[in-house]
Amino acid sequence: MGVTNRRVAIRRVSPSVEAGRYPAKTSRGELVVVEADVFADSHDVIRAAVSWRRQGQRRWHEAPMEPLVNDRWRGGFVVDDLGRYEFRVTGWIDRFGSWQRDTRKKLDAEVATDVDLAIGAQLLDEVHERAAGEDADRLQALSDGLRDTARPPAERAAPALAASTAELVARNDARRFAAESARYPLRVDRERARFSAWYELFPRSTSPDPDRPGTFDDVLARLPYVQSMGFDVLYLPPIHPIGTVHRKGRNNSVEAQPDDPGSPWAIGSADGGHDAIHPDLGTIDDFRRLVKACQDHGLELAMDIAFQCAPDHPWVREHPEWFKKRPDGTIQYAENPPKKYQDIYPLDFETSDPEGLWQALKGVFEHWIDEGVRIFRVDNPHTKSFAFWEWCLNALLDEHPDLIFLSESFTRPKVMQELARIGFNQSYTYFAWKNEKWELEQYYRELFLTEVRDYFRPNSWPNTPDILTEFLQFGGRGAFVQKLVLAATLTANYGIYGPPFELMLHEARPGAEEYLDNEKYEIKHWDLDQPHSLREMIRLVNRIRQENPALQQDRGFALHHVDNDRLFAYSKRDPLTGNTVLVVVNLDPHWKQAATTWLDLEALGIDGDDQPFEVHDRIGDARYVWQGRRNYVELDPHVSPAHVFVVKASA
Repeated sequence: MGVTNRRVAIRRVSPSVEAGRYPAKTSRGELVVVEADVFADSHDVIRAAVSWRRQGQRRWHEAPMEPLVNDRWRGGFVVDDLGRYEFRVTGWIDRFGSWQRDTRKKLDAEVATDVDLAIGAQLLDEVHERAAGEDADRLQALSDGLRDTARPPAERAAPALAASTAELVARNDARRFAAESARYPLRVDRERARFSAWYELFPRSTSPDPDRPGTFDDVLARLPYVQSMGFDVLYLPPIHPIGTVHRKGRNNSVEAQPDDPGSPWAIGSADGGHDAIHPDLGTIDDFRRLVKACQDHGLELAMDIAFQCAPDHPWVREHPEWFKKRPDGTIQYAENPPKKYQDIYPLDFETSDPEGLWQALKGVFEHWIDEGVRIFRVDNPHTKSFAFWEWCLNALLDEHPDLIFLSESFTRPKVMQELARIGFNQSYTYFAWKNEKWELEQYYRELFLTEVRDYFRPNSWPNTPDILTEFLQFGGRGAFVQKLVLAATLTANYGIYGPPFELMLHEARPGAEEYLDNEKYEIKHWDLDQPHSLREMIRLVNRIRQENPALQQDRGFALHHVDNDRLFAYSKRDPLTGNTVLVVVNLDPHWKQAATTWLDLEALGIDGDDQPFEVHDRIGDARYVWQGRRNYVELDPHVSPAHVFVVKASA
């Protein structure tokens, strides 16, 4: 650094992803909380502010920052539009504030002199040069008063030491030698990227007639059912033509029978590829009507994008260079040893034609965007090039900032996090396999209380067509309800694969965490009116989410101690409204558990042990008045495995 009069240092700015290489994520209407270490030499009072603007614009907006502890400062702002933004932190010496502090001390010690007051007058004169109108008149009067030696020092100084004078000076301060941080990028998504409830179903399994597969019109008829449970995203597995070459049979059998429909993820046949629709489902006009009907029902259609091809996909014939060949000249099919997927050819991102491949894949998104789709669940993105995703997703988001991309990646943590850094708006998590208290606490500390929260938006799913955990296989109704409450209240985004979830389907293929008679390989006809359905419980949980802003974002998360390892307690508090929800879950799906809580009252917005507060359990509709950190809880999984308390401080 060259010669400078700047004395303030700014360090450890957050949110910052890789020192600003990637944008942090927020959403429209969400409070962006900015923190930084701001300090200077000597003992002068300092001030700090955060400024933000849309990238490419000239005008900055500003909000003050407040000191925390140990030279840490915090401020915040809300952005009301979508797209790319940037923010910075500014710090400066508050010369007048320093004078106010020191002068109070001197007056208290009765050692203030005329010179001390004249210094204050001089500082006011400097500010006066920038002021106008009423502010200028007030500053002049304050300066004259400090110089009036006919009055005692305390009387002359009193108006200048008032808090209103500090505000007056701050409005007109030149902030001489202010220091600025680097500019940090920020991407603002729409609200549904932050808060959403997904419901997955296979269109071909929606027919009321067991003699034919379901169509888009059958899905349309299913919309009131999905809407009634409180979901806002309807996610469809791939809707494209399914390959016939090496088609898989029931339960992933290598030999398919003539009437086996195949896996929707084996994309492409003589009927077309990723821009085509399976003929059994309907036409493009039928699809358009479904997209519109979803909107009319308060839902949004999410499509699955799986960049892989069946052996008879048109690309295999037209662009063989996009696939990896084995020494015998055949194309390498997908493998996850010892599993083999002969019905799927993965794309080769080391192809001799990367530009052609990249443009074709981006074109798939563009095709469905033109058809009105704005949400995409992307299958196995970790098996494709990071560089491709960074280029593709950012190009699409710059053109269409309302797009949402969910990364379906169950792989190593750093790979999952990299996909989130480079563009994905939401990400699947390890939630389905987190069953013990210690691992839940450890995992959600990482997601919500570290820098990961600035770019990784978790979307929790207790089950998928590929995942039926042992916990759900053997836990009974208590396990399903427990996982529902955890998924829906730990993270603002969650989803279920239905109808298997609400019908509590739990039969697995022997020795595996996969559904027996998996819907991936056969057409189902579901009886949705079974008496044991969780439909009403799902509706209640989603209503609780919709009524409580605390559950609509992933800030304000806190863990609470309970002296029983089978009881898990946490809370979420909305920073804008103060709405607070405390959740206590019995992790034992079979047996009643009881214990005493040791609550973090500050995290709940309670002013200490003496303040009583009401907790309203929205699951059982009971109300309790608690006081202090220690409170008794008891949960029977056969009645309800969870309390979802709305917390209200008593007046």
